[in-house]
Amino acid sequence: MGAPPLLLERPVGAQIALAIGGPLILGIICGLLAGWNETAYLVLSIAAILGGIAAGYEHPTADEGAIRGFCGGLLFGTAIVTTVAVSNAHLDAKLPDPHFGLVIVTTILGIIFGMIGGALRRRHDRRASAPARPAGRAA
Repeated sequence: MGAPPLLLERPVGAQIALAIGGPLILGIICGLLAGWNETAYLVLSIAAILGGIAAGYEHPTADEGAIRGFCGGLLFGTAIVTTVAVSNAHLDAKLPDPHFGLVIVTTILGIIFGMIGGALRRRHDRRASAPARPAGRAA
């Protein structure tokens, strides 16, 4: 099974949509959910982990995935905090006090998940480019 294209192999518009639009939109939705339904907020926030790993997978190394994770986590957390502040809704979800602590947490987790995705992509690419073993030979 082939891997998705690397982020830098995509058109510029797609790069912007994926690297900036994705975390911002998801963060805005999570920020709204924080005021409406704690369970939905937590479920979507946990699902964002998969998004962070997938974002890292669009990079050829763990280092590049970590940079993408840093940016995505920073945008995601900032969008949540900003949306909560702008909406001025009573929070149903529990956020750190001060709320800026959430930005620090999402940035650190973004780095970790992006790094995992980049490492998985590197492993996939190495296996895909490795020469095939002759049939009947033990590993």
